[in-house]
Amino acid sequence: MKKNIYKTNNCGELRLINVGQEVRLAGWVNSIRKLGGITFLTLRDHFGVTQIIVNNEEMLRDVCKESTISVLGEVVERSSKNLNMPTGEIEVVAKQITLLGKSLNVLPFEISEAPNTKEELRLKYRYLDLRNPANHDMVVFRSKVLNWTRNKLTDMGFIEVQTPILTSSSPEGARDYIVPTINAPGEFYALPQAPQQFKQLLMISGFDKYFQVAPCFRNEAARADRSPGEFYQIDLEMSFATQDDVMEACEEFATELFTKFSNKLVDSAPFIRIPYKQAIEKYCSDKPDLRNPLIVHDLSNIFKGTEFNAFKNKTIKAICANAQDKPRRFYDDLGKTIVAYEGKGMAWLKFVDGEFSGSIVKFLTEQNKADLIAEFNLKGGESIFIIADEPKMAIKLANVLRNELGEQLNLIDKNRVAFCWVCDFPFFEENEETGGIDFSHNPFSMPQGGLEALEGKNPFDIVAYQYDLVCNGYETLSGAVRNHQTDLMVKAFEMAGYTKEDVETKFGALYTAFQYGAPPHAGGAFGLERLLMILTDNELIRDVITFPLNKNAKDLLMGAPSAVSEKQLTDVGIQLIKKD
Repeated sequence: MKKNIYKTNNCGELRLINVGQEVRLAGWVNSIRKLGGITFLTLRDHFGVTQIIVNNEEMLRDVCKESTISVLGEVVERSSKNLNMPTGEIEVVAKQITLLGKSLNVLPFEISEAPNTKEELRLKYRYLDLRNPANHDMVVFRSKVLNWTRNKLTDMGFIEVQTPILTSSSPEGARDYIVPTINAPGEFYALPQAPQQFKQLLMISGFDKYFQVAPCFRNEAARADRSPGEFYQIDLEMSFATQDDVMEACEEFATELFTKFSNKLVDSAPFIRIPYKQAIEKYCSDKPDLRNPLIVHDLSNIFKGTEFNAFKNKTIKAICANAQDKPRRFYDDLGKTIVAYEGKGMAWLKFVDGEFSGSIVKFLTEQNKADLIAEFNLKGGESIFIIADEPKMAIKLANVLRNELGEQLNLIDKNRVAFCWVCDFPFFEENEETGGIDFSHNPFSMPQGGLEALEGKNPFDIVAYQYDLVCNGYETLSGAVRNHQTDLMVKAFEMAGYTKEDVETKFGALYTAFQYGAPPHAGGAFGLERLLMILTDNELIRDVITFPLNKNAKDLLMGAPSAVSEKQLTDVGIQLIKKD
């Protein structure tokens, strides 16, 4: 076997046991420091950092930080040890240095300062950004999680199957990315928003349990916890399975994942199940953070008929918390936060020694006061924070208020991993623009009550076998029991405005497959990046993606999206229309 002419050892593996050995290292120049006639150089590779002693300045000709070099030298014990470094008890005295790849003297940013550098600059030079140990370790951590995931799901009886990337467009919630082809000018593939139809077809094909680390593509705006464009999900499906079967499997996977890769206290299975309606009532959110003990109360009836204009004919939500020690500015700043989320502000009250005080105390009747004491079981020393707005906005703002109070009052246990299932989602919702019926979640889900419910109930009262697994306030998995009957499928889509012909055209493979002995099946999909965010305490999803798009869905490294030539457009039958 030919000897590696660049390296024989890794920078992170040398220890005192190696003293006296001749080694060859290769890596990036991490730092250069001169002291008298000696130059101290640290060398960094994938495995760690080693200090190099250079006694001959000539060996460093043309070498600067971030250049790649090969070093031949002897391992010696350091006289001044650095026990904060794994290799801090040794150093290598260089006998020969070979410049392998020269770097520019001036870097776009210092590698060690990458976390404090503007994101746009870091993403443009992402290959430099990834040299920062924290970012490098993130990629390694992601790899370990993926390796564990594949082994775990295989041990649980799932088989891994890859499904197509080029497929047909279908109305599944978000906008598609469409792909032209020279094989059919004027016609388009679509990138899959999820492998939804394919994994159902696998169950119909006779497979028992499927999984895939699946790339998904959705042409939508970015959020702190949502990557624009593309992301990965740990997709799984089970045949002859109920909702309970899927939940049990997902609980096993999630608890073991977080126990292995987190030092926090992980909730034990089975996880608490919260119906969607109850989640909205108690937490004003369908992804409540259960580390936060605060509960939202509805005060609409208490203030029904009030003469206080700000509360008249409004939905009124309130949270009670112990915040007596907070100054007036605390309450004012919370109100500003609500305004920042398009609210009209926040009212507040304090209850001390049997008396109310606060921003709206003069508008309270004696009955209001008695009702508030009963509603919150007030003993004295509590504060009440109140939102009044239109129904949907009041719910949105109460969720913001609950999260803010939880953070600012230090009520959230950061050392806990809190899981819950939110289930029994509405099957349909009202389209705000047309007043018509839309699917509220997954159009391929099974309505509870089946065809009878579709034919006999108010559409907005129908509940589906749909469920989300929520962890620390993030939706980490979404899933459902699937519809597997053609008549039910046609009826559900007809209620959402699609004809039978639409169903046969847009979902032809699935519609036809249902007619050949489709088994009951159910499944879900974990968001890989969401899991990584929680495991690593990151607040931005882009920080756990190796080559992320920026918040405007642009790839600053590769310069995408970009214009293409007229010939490329002509080949696929596309003519551009200038858009203002």
